[in-house]
Amino acid sequence: MKHCLIVLITLCLFRFGLLASNKTDDGKVNCNDVLSLETQRAVGGAVAKLGLALLEKLQPGSEQPNIIISPLSVSLALAELALGAKNNTEDKLLEVLKAKELPNFHETLSCLQEQLTAKAVKMASRLYLIPDVRVNQEFVDRALNLYKSEPAHLTSIEEVNRWVEESTKGHITNFMSSLPPNVILMLINTIHFKGEWQSRFDSKFTVKDIFYIDKNTSVQVDMMMGSKYPLSMFVDRKDGTQVARFPFQGNMSLLVVMPVPAHGNLSITAAKLNISDMYKHFQSEKSMHVKLPKFKLQYKQDLRQALTSMGLGLLFTGPDLSRIAPGPLMVSGVQHASSMELSEEGAEASAATSVTLVRTIPTFAVNMPFIFALVDDASYMPLFLGMVTNPNPGATTEQSDDPKIETESTMKPSKVSQNDGTLNDSPHMENMLSYMLNMWKETVPQQFFRHQEMEDGN
Repeated sequence: MKHCLIVLITLCLFRFGLLASNKTDDGKVNCNDVLSLETQRAVGGAVAKLGLALLEKLQPGSEQPNIIISPLSVSLALAELALGAKNNTEDKLLEVLKAKELPNFHETLSCLQEQLTAKAVKMASRLYLIPDVRVNQEFVDRALNLYKSEPAHLTSIEEVNRWVEESTKGHITNFMSSLPPNVILMLINTIHFKGEWQSRFDSKFTVKDIFYIDKNTSVQVDMMMGSKYPLSMFVDRKDGTQVARFPFQGNMSLLVVMPVPAHGNLSITAAKLNISDMYKHFQSEKSMHVKLPKFKLQYKQDLRQALTSMGLGLLFTGPDLSRIAPGPLMVSGVQHASSMELSEEGAEASAATSVTLVRTIPTFAVNMPFIFALVDDASYMPLFLGMVTNPNPGATTEQSDDPKIETESTMKPSKVSQNDGTLNDSPHMENMLSYMLNMWKETVPQQFFRHQEMEDGN
């Protein structure tokens, strides 16, 4: 069974006057003319900068300890809005999109959107319009030609929620509770990702294990185990991060990032990340013992405050959107929703903390807060970014010691708690865990010294 990540962005525009229509522009994009590898990576880098800046503004909290956003989805929504903007509003949008110095930005982003749909990514976009109120036809046509934003009548909240549910394969339901007053137009786009690991985890080896939320608090999670799992990773001592790459089938990868030393500030770490530089440092894959938590998360957020702090406050106060309509318009909010699930067969979001061992097979344990990025390997464009501080937010937390090394207390080979709450005493499971436990015991001194070395910055 495959699993998916869903992202939905909604922009609502208000009206304060009658609207008129303009001439159409039905020009099509020739992707062969604009989609060089250099251009792809330039636009991919722009999307990454926007996403990391946005991620830095969003803070995990008690109600939502995990953050999942789609830089691609946000970029598509803001780029579509920029088609209808003029003067300072257009300049600000292009500035936040990191697109002012990029020729053919709209065309390249459009082609990348089309290219990604040939992989495991499904996108849908809709331009909802109030019946009998006409916006500029040129804007409608460009939104359709560039970003596949299908126009449709905005008749009821039920119709919007039904389309969202269908386009996200049922993963997001009842997205909106009511329509804002005076709304004339809604821009909605969804992204639905299904992926399978190139190297899958065996569900027989999934056990209950500890995830350290901070130095004093932990939670039990379903932890997947991989023995001799092929992994490419590196430690960036300058930025204080550990980075690993989990490849998917179809030229996509999950990058996982962990601050060093453990429990560093994730927002500060996000501000330092450079995805294209990460790819330059990845070396050939090596066999590692990997521990990766299973989880299923939901995230919903109005991005208005974050975008305002990034310089787009005028969208919500007095923008010039006269290419959409001659009357005054205002953006009411930017609604974002996502659903994320990770399992033995596939994943949409995950991350890891690692310690490089001196001898035997090293261990890469995903047992502390982390940052993740789901990236297109060709363009280096992040489809999804996020922070995970608690993969199992519904579970009761426990007091724990500051984790530095794995010990016998973190994994008992004789009795392993299973997903259904029962205990498994199977010899196959016991032998596998005993082997891993003995391996960890042998490497504890090297692991400890390596950890201390990284903390001291030597």
